Amino acid sequence: MGTLIEKFDEHDGPVRGVHFHNSQPLFVSGGDDYKIKVWNYKQRKCLFTMLGHLDYIRTTFFHDEHPWIVSCSDDQTIRIWNWQSRSCISVLTGHNHYVMCAQFHPKQDFVVSASLDQTVRVWDIGGLKRKRAQPGSAETFRTQTPGQIDLFGQSDALVKHVLEGHDRGVNWVHFHPTQPLIVSGADDRQVKLWRFNEARAWEVDTCRGHYNNVSNVIFHPRNEIIISNSEDKSIRLWDLNKRNCVNTFRGEDRYWCITAHPTLNLFAAGHDNGMIIFKLERERPASVVHENSVFFIKDRFLRKYTFGSGKDVAVLQLKHGDSNCQPNCLSYNPAESSIIVSTVNSSKSAGTTYYEVYQIGKDRGDRGDVQMGEGKRMKGVTAVWVARNRYAALDSSGKLLVKSSSHETTKTIELTGGIDYIYYAGTGTVLLRNPESVSLYDIQQKITVASVRIPKVVRVVWSNDMSHLALLCKRTIAICNRKLELKATIHESVKIKSAAWNEQGVLIYTTANHIKYTLHNGDNGIVRTLDLPIYISAVKDNNVYCLDREAKPRVLTIDSTEFKFKLALVDKKYDEVLHMVRNANLYGQAIIAYLQKKGYPEVALHFVKDLRHVLTWLSSVGILRLQCQQLRH
Repeated sequence: MGTLIEKFDEHDGPVRGVHFHNSQPLFVSGGDDYKIKVWNYKQRKCLFTMLGHLDYIRTTFFHDEHPWIVSCSDDQTIRIWNWQSRSCISVLTGHNHYVMCAQFHPKQDFVVSASLDQTVRVWDIGGLKRKRAQPGSAETFRTQTPGQIDLFGQSDALVKHVLEGHDRGVNWVHFHPTQPLIVSGADDRQVKLWRFNEARAWEVDTCRGHYNNVSNVIFHPRNEIIISNSEDKSIRLWDLNKRNCVNTFRGEDRYWCITAHPTLNLFAAGHDNGMIIFKLERERPASVVHENSVFFIKDRFLRKYTFGSGKDVAVLQLKHGDSNCQPNCLSYNPAESSIIVSTVNSSKSAGTTYYEVYQIGKDRGDRGDVQMGEGKRMKGVTAVWVARNRYAALDSSGKLLVKSSSHETTKTIELTGGIDYIYYAGTGTVLLRNPESVSLYDIQQKITVASVRIPKVVRVVWSNDMSHLALLCKRTIAICNRKLELKATIHESVKIKSAAWNEQGVLIYTTANHIKYTLHNGDNGIVRTLDLPIYISAVKDNNVYCLDREAKPRVLTIDSTEFKFKLALVDKKYDEVLHMVRNANLYGQAIIAYLQKKGYPEVALHFVKDLRHVLTWLSSVGILRLQCQQLRH
């Protein structure tokens, strides 16, 4: 949920360009008041204002290394400023219409600009850098007029390339972070990709699909993707190599600007009424736990991590690699040493889901012999093992197909009720999910054994003995027994990331910022805070084995005292309760309130450390005889 932190309102009129400095607590803004302002967001004030443009300012950007700002304006010029000396050091002229965008190259001495004169221009600003390195330079003493040609005929900035190809005004342009590529978007509804070298620049390809003006377009900083948005109320993702549209998001408002987070899997788009933050791709690593290890996928490799020893080895390399396809579910068969990888294809052009069955082999990867897996690919929503040599697959038409390990269909079951996913539920059974409920289905008898009404279930987590399961929704956890009888419901205000049961039957789950726990009866609490989200694989003793967003195995230590104490109390194991009262480090008002709520005020008394509050506490719960004994003591 977005929260307003601070508001800066010194501009007179609309603000069109804002950019944060990459290392200083600064940001620069430009607006329709012809002013460029540099702000310190920690001090919450405008440091200074620079004047020079004669019309609306469209964009402002900091240089990554030098103390420079580049701005462009409807006055048809581009200006480079030194924000330390607070002066304009160069004026780039040549466009004959509004300049809509101008940006520095992240590594080289170039500026790229886009204009409504239908051109994209690449400027060489190496002269500025050379002047900065010279003693007594014009930048230091400001003895030259900005943009002036010096005594030896060298200019601060020269037009290196003029890119012509758009049929209407160009609204945005962007350098690729590592390759000699430029992408542009224009009012001709086209996204164009350009390549340049020292001698020339040329058009590589055109991406067509928007049906109104393209307002903004960028290269993703880490993935081979182009992101564009438009006044047609859509955001499109393009494959940089194939130049085809791989995904489209349609909203209700026109989109105007877009930016990607430099390290996280996020990008933001601004529209007529606000801003939306998008997650580009699935962050949760596909994984499955078997006994003392977890299988997971990282960079198209199936890996195996062993709890305790910390051994992490690649088992096999998955084939059919596609940047648009992401594994989202694994099902492991220890008897056949086989694994099913269910994959979602996010490409709108493909629009398919499929699963692959791989034979791992015994001890594969232990000797370092990682080979390309010979997986069998089949269309379907997902598939799970249901017997030693049988697996069940849900196809796109809603049929449940039971197949042998040789992939021959042995049984076809027509399902009703809009089933859209299946989960593992033990030998011979599966859980069937529809948008409103989850059902336990016996494949052999072809009957529904039990059902529970829990809408929009996302994941299912079984306890170690399969006696209980947790149905994870976006912000809700439902605890059920094997008969799908609802035992407890836990509501969170934020998204639930993952969960796993420990050996005692306590569910440990995570949100973006916390590791939490819940008992079968719904009693819950916080175990520890998190710096970054994690995805739990298993919980053993006080160790949480998990994967982070980069699919890197991690082990976190937790204090299990609180939930073990509550569990002993719920299970009426009073010897354990007494032992923990005497020896455990349990304090705080939360545990006292919990004991009083559960009807154990005598036990709660042991946690009241301040003797001045003992009499008040005993009187409030009405334990007069115990009060006298405590006072004598």
